[in-house]
Amino acid sequence: MAQAYRPDTGNDSPEAEPSRPRSGPPATTGSGLPADRPAGPCPPLAAPGRHPSTSQGSGSGHGPGDSSGGGFGGGSRSGSCPGKGPGLGNGFPSAFGSGDGPRSGSGSRSGNGGSGFAAGNGGGFGSGPGDGSGNAGPGDGSGPGSGSTSGSGSRPGSGSGSGSGSGSGSGSRFGRPVGGGWRGDPRVWRRGMFLAALAVLVALVMIFHAQIPNTVGNLGSLTETFLPWFGLAIPLLLVLALLRRSALALVALLLPVGVWLNLFGGLYTDKSTSGGDLTVATHNVNAENNDPAGTARVLAGSGADVVALEEIAGDNLAAFKQAMGATYQYHAVEGTVGVWSKYPLSDTRRVDIRLGWARALRATVATPKGEVAVYVAHMPSVRVKLKAGFTANQRDKSADALGEAIAREPLRRVVLLGDLNGTMNDRALNGVTAQMRSTQGAAGDGFGFSWPAAFPMARIDQIMVRNVEPMSSWALPRTMSDHLPVAARVKF
Repeated sequence: MAQAYRPDTGNDSPEAEPSRPRSGPPATTGSGLPADRPAGPCPPLAAPGRHPSTSQGSGSGHGPGDSSGGGFGGGSRSGSCPGKGPGLGNGFPSAFGSGDGPRSGSGSRSGNGGSGFAAGNGGGFGSGPGDGSGNAGPGDGSGPGSGSTSGSGSRPGSGSGSGSGSGSGSGSRFGRPVGGGWRGDPRVWRRGMFLAALAVLVALVMIFHAQIPNTVGNLGSLTETFLPWFGLAIPLLLVLALLRRSALALVALLLPVGVWLNLFGGLYTDKSTSGGDLTVATHNVNAENNDPAGTARVLAGSGADVVALEEIAGDNLAAFKQAMGATYQYHAVEGTVGVWSKYPLSDTRRVDIRLGWARALRATVATPKGEVAVYVAHMPSVRVKLKAGFTANQRDKSADALGEAIAREPLRRVVLLGDLNGTMNDRALNGVTAQMRSTQGAAGDGFGFSWPAAFPMARIDQIMVRNVEPMSSWALPRTMSDHLPVAARVKF
């Protein structure tokens, strides 16, 4: 049985063995041991390591072996014991490289036969297996070098030898040059300039969206309607920057990330609180809604005290009156919009928003906490067309008219409910948004997108207040409409 190897102690002075001439192999006994070595248990093996040698010799062995370390010489043991020991020869540690490889030894192994002779020179740390055919073993070295091995034997031997690894380069780490990849490669700051420019452009659009002109296709309003979705460019650019291995693009991405978080990051914190004096809801029910009763159940189930409906078609107006009447005693309808309330209504009238038909109304609601003016509005739709762009001229005029009506409202407390076909970021609604607060922005959780119902991308159904405090805001379950209903609770 082969004797186990001893670990490398790091000692630079191994036990020296008597030198033997290189003229031929030593005489052996019938047992295969050298004639000058007594039979019996195998003597302990010298520790492998980086040892300088003091003599040279050769031998043949049948046991498994290993070698590493500097030195100049051949195997030092023969016989049936594991051939492992310091090299014999007037050797010296091999040159060293600047990298840190996985092995600390220098040189190639001496071969599969114990009687190997290894010699070499060069730079670099490294070690690797050799074979008895005289082929130098590969090394993980970091510097250029050469080595040779000769020997014979039926089992791996362990003669130690000097020489450098066969790798080349300026430093290594597991076979990869130091300085490759991200670290130490100056190209990471030159690659990806186009991606970096795109990242900066996305940030600039979000910062200066109010300066994008509406003169061509209402591009400014279109940008502001879907402004939160510009954040999707960030993960896309991140993936591309990683694939491109561009540190420049990664650093540039910090700008749009910071801008987006500044604009919309606060929406992801739940700002709702308990309590409140009045619960309101609004819903564009869709003129083609074929389930008014089911829609009414969803709205009544929200616990709303006041409900505004938009896009009430003549065919289903009666159905909504009947379905909503079970919960709400009071209601008023003007054209295609209406309001249903648990509390008495007064001073109900149409609001002129410069259209040819009624799409807005105003009513006073007498709540137990006092009166509040409730406005219900349905702004004209906007369209995105290939040639005309974002067509919103009529909506913009109606929004201005609605803002003027609210500004003239004598009651202190005001609640606006409706489908405004625009977001709070859209400059076209400044006449309204400048004097009112969004319940979603003040007391909601998330964006509260309401359209389209199948995959909401924008909050165009709004609840805004003046001189009342938003307590909570949320979206209701989907109905047969293409809009989601939204609700809010406010405190006087």
